[in-house]
Amino acid sequence: MPGKTELSTKSREFLEDLRVYLFSNGKNSDDIQDIVEELEVHLMEAEKEGKSVEKIIGHSPKEYMEQLSNELAADYKSWFKYVMLIILGSFSFSLANDLFEGTLSYSVLELIGHVVLGVIFIFGMLMTFKYIVGNKLSKWKELSIFFVLGIIPIGLFVGLTYINRAVETPMIYFGTAGTILTAVITVVFLIAVSWWAKTWVLPIVLTMLLLPEYLFRLTAMVQETQMILSTVASFGGIGVYMFIDSKMNKAS
Repeated sequence: MPGKTELSTKSREFLEDLRVYLFSNGKNSDDIQDIVEELEVHLMEAEKEGKSVEKIIGHSPKEYMEQLSNELAADYKSWFKYVMLIILGSFSFSLANDLFEGTLSYSVLELIGHVVLGVIFIFGMLMTFKYIVGNKLSKWKELSIFFVLGIIPIGLFVGLTYINRAVETPMIYFGTAGTILTAVITVVFLIAVSWWAKTWVLPIVLTMLLLPEYLFRLTAMVQETQMILSTVASFGGIGVYMFIDSKMNKAS
């Protein structure tokens, strides 16, 4: 039985770029999958005849992506779900860390700020993906853009922390019962998201980042030693997990 025909690197890159471009424009994931699969078949047949990607789509890749995007309806319902998942997922990291400190309490400004900054980051990320896919950039330029994309949210969250200290807004105290309930909801949320995404990377990374620091705090070591060892344990554990996970994926 003949082996499956492999697409050229250029065609594979085009399909991946198309997938990212349509996704970043809020299109339905099922529609995207159908289009990519159909186009993959056409590209395979065309490459057998020696035709290029541009010859098949009849436009430049960017123009073709824009045309497809205009033809597909936006899936606002799914995007609202993704936005909420990302915001809650990012907030769960901060929440999990705060749970180790005791009962929870947040200012109104802090809660609203987390949501606003989460939305800003999401749409900034989508615009970045759309720009990179639509414009062929060098790897260095791509890395620079992603570096800036990663630095900006950190700066915004640091700014939010200082503003929260300077501006007094009403506090919301969870109390013992509220803190326990929030902890349970957070755990259930992380498990549900991991099951939905079919990967346990989120709870594992979160555990690796928080648990060593908490355990080393219980020791009699000096603070500097605790910080060094907890950092080594955290990133070492994450590295081991990623190594094992990559080996398992290759084996499967």
